[in-house]
Amino acid sequence: MSHVLLEETRPVTRPNVVVAVLALGGITVSLMQTLVIPLLPRFPALLNSAPGDTAWVITSTLLASAVATPVIGRLGDMFGKRRMLIVSLLMVVVGSVIAALSYSLVPLIIGRVVQGMAVGVIPLGISIMRDELPIERLAGATALMSASLGVGGALGLPAAAILVEQSDWHMLFWTSAGVGVLVLAAVLVYVPESPVRGGGRFDLLGAVGLSVALICLLLGVSKASEWSGGSVTGLFVAAAVVLGAWGWWELRTREPLVDLRTTVRRQVLLTNISSLVFAFAMFAQSLVLPQVLQLPVGGHGLGQSLLVTGLVLVPSGLVMMATAPFAARISNARGPRATLLLGALVVAFGYGIGIFMLTAVWQLVVISAVIGAGIGLGYGAMPALIMGAVPTSETAAANSLNSLMRAIGTSVSSAVAGVVLTQVGVPFSFQLIMGLGAATALLAVVVAAFIPSAQPVRTLS
Repeated sequence: MSHVLLEETRPVTRPNVVVAVLALGGITVSLMQTLVIPLLPRFPALLNSAPGDTAWVITSTLLASAVATPVIGRLGDMFGKRRMLIVSLLMVVVGSVIAALSYSLVPLIIGRVVQGMAVGVIPLGISIMRDELPIERLAGATALMSASLGVGGALGLPAAAILVEQSDWHMLFWTSAGVGVLVLAAVLVYVPESPVRGGGRFDLLGAVGLSVALICLLLGVSKASEWSGGSVTGLFVAAAVVLGAWGWWELRTREPLVDLRTTVRRQVLLTNISSLVFAFAMFAQSLVLPQVLQLPVGGHGLGQSLLVTGLVLVPSGLVMMATAPFAARISNARGPRATLLLGALVVAFGYGIGIFMLTAVWQLVVISAVIGAGIGLGYGAMPALIMGAVPTSETAAANSLNSLMRAIGTSVSSAVAGVVLTQVGVPFSFQLIMGLGAATALLAVVVAAFIPSAQPVRTLS
């Protein structure tokens, strides 16, 4: 591996501002991913396309983000995290403008692909915090940055519902572009470039191999309930073969895209596995609660509007933000493993009560808030666990891989929940998904229990 390069940079004189700007960037990216959800039932008519085709508005973003996340992380370590953060935010703006100008399916999908390439904002932001902030501020800042993913998701649905009801659907993307420009300007003014550089050459073959493997895997997962068994099986086999070849290459090349020797360290490996399982549990609620709220009263639902549905989910995002300081305090006092264990237990409790409390709006608010508190704790601990076990020069790449694990977990959760909802009758399907969420959260507890409790302090290498 290449030596770490240090460059002159201006000191961080306003750490609070830097943290706020980076967190706002994370919220912007997660908002972008949820803004289209209210439009999904309307896209076939709006775009004159089949419902199966319009599903690519979501799938394309998922695939693009999976491919871009590890690549952007490695480029950030090599050429500058702030530089790649700016590139990612430009992708938000460009993708949003393309989508805003779209009146048919193909241009909209192109815009969503470009938007999906911006998901590296969150791991890049966490890495900049590690390089720039005083050590006593790091735990709270990274917890806040991690929580921004959930905050944006929770706020996106009601915001989108209001925009869709009050104006043309293209305003969703014009709004996204405008927010992206504001955040980009704030980054240019307030966020300094990290002095830590890894240098070296970019592993193009490794990037292509990992991209092909991820596309096959996630496409198979997301289309498992729609495509024939042979097609899905072929995708999974291709993913396994390419991933095996990719691993062989990464272990033999001098400057790999992902340093697998670091990745298999016990602390990093178990944290990534916990993240994958934890993300599965996190996403299950977002598929059940909106359906319970919007189904008619006679159809085992509560008969609420899309706007009310979004507002019910808002407390979850606010609680995630509120738990960030508590996550930092627990991590500082007992270590981030304890925070992750507590977060997973809280999520399991939230899903446990959700099995029996799906009959009133206030009950769903409580369920969402409890699960949100657990997610805030768990997500706040994951960056600390990763950064405590990797060299400073690999921070962005390691955080990006952890974000990728979360993305895979949410994708699998979506596919499994989709199968349950179509194959099992209501309301038992809702209770079953809640039970699966509790079970996977408890599985995350078991995995996290084996993470080493000692957190070595890493220096530049």
